[in-house]
Amino acid sequence: MSTAPTPADPEVNLPQLERSLRRPRTLFSAILSCVTGLMALMAMVPLFSVLLMLLWRGGQRLSVELFTALPPAAGEVGGGLGNALLGTLLVVGLAALISVPVGILAAIYLAEFGPETRTAQAVRVVAKILTGLPSILAGVFAYTLVVLTTGTFSAPAAGVALAVLMVPIVLLTAEEAIRMVPQRMREAAVGMGATRTQVVWYVVLPTALPGVMTGVMLAVARAAGETAPLLFTALFSDYWLTANPMEPTPSLAVLIYDFSGSPFPNQIDIAWSASLVLVALVLIFNVGGQLLARRQVRK
Repeated sequence: MSTAPTPADPEVNLPQLERSLRRPRTLFSAILSCVTGLMALMAMVPLFSVLLMLLWRGGQRLSVELFTALPPAAGEVGGGLGNALLGTLLVVGLAALISVPVGILAAIYLAEFGPETRTAQAVRVVAKILTGLPSILAGVFAYTLVVLTTGTFSAPAAGVALAVLMVPIVLLTAEEAIRMVPQRMREAAVGMGATRTQVVWYVVLPTALPGVMTGVMLAVARAAGETAPLLFTALFSDYWLTANPMEPTPSLAVLIYDFSGSPFPNQIDIAWSASLVLVALVLIFNVGGQLLARRQVRK
């Protein structure tokens, strides 16, 4: 049985397919690529210069004493930032306990149950406004709401102030991550008999977890580096934390603020070391959150 002859393949002019800088579009694309790469390198210079300065100045004081000793007094030799590190973990932890559940639950409502309602639209507008809120206003709010009510500076007051800054970040990023979940996954779960709540809990949230964790880590990173809200709410303390949270609480950010302007070289060195520890702490939070999210998705 004979087959119909196929027409010969047209000859391809390979030189026409090659990119040549003589062509205006190719030349323009190459120039823009070079300019973009140069701008990216220039933007990285300040970042790496700050990191190198932190490693050089802050790394000189890294020792066991730095993490186990109290901050030095004026003119005192040695000392550390042990209480400030614990205070930072406490304050950021309290802020996360407040902001993460509120932000994720609000994001679930905005993305799944009432995306087009007036309430959802108002919440989105308020959240976007709060992302640009000066942090000192959050401190004033918590000072009025908690400090004046309880009559003392405390870790819960600082947690409330930082939670105000964290909630909009968690809410907006979590909502976007939930919206990115394919609709066919929801439809498949409903087709298998799952209720709307089960679809959200067992399908949508696990799928959106990496994006949600990214938002949580961004919020934690911002909260850990804030100073102004803590000056109004937690203040500072030169002593170790006690079982009573309703008392002034130390933090790395306030310690850096206090010691960076000190005339004593020892306190300035402690401020550099505290800056390095704070950057490392934020990095650990980010990497740990990403690893946890990936592990959960694999399961």
